[in-house]
Amino acid sequence: MSEVIHLSKIRIVQEKRPRRRAYIAEFPDPVYFGVHAGVAAFYKMTPEEPLPSTLDYLVAAAAG
Repeated sequence: MSEVIHLSKIRIVQEKRPRRRAYIAEFPDPVYFGVHAGVAAFYKMTPEEPLPSTLDYLVAAAAG
């Protein structure tokens, strides 16, 4: 079996839905998640502040 190369340490804080903060180990500033555009329409939401969704971050990570 291979040796573990990296273990992600993430802490998520749910704020007023759908806004969430993610703290990624060793990075002091949080990453914010929420909804916008088509995602907001799908969930029939009108966010106070449009933010990238978790899907946006997944696509960006896979494309990176």
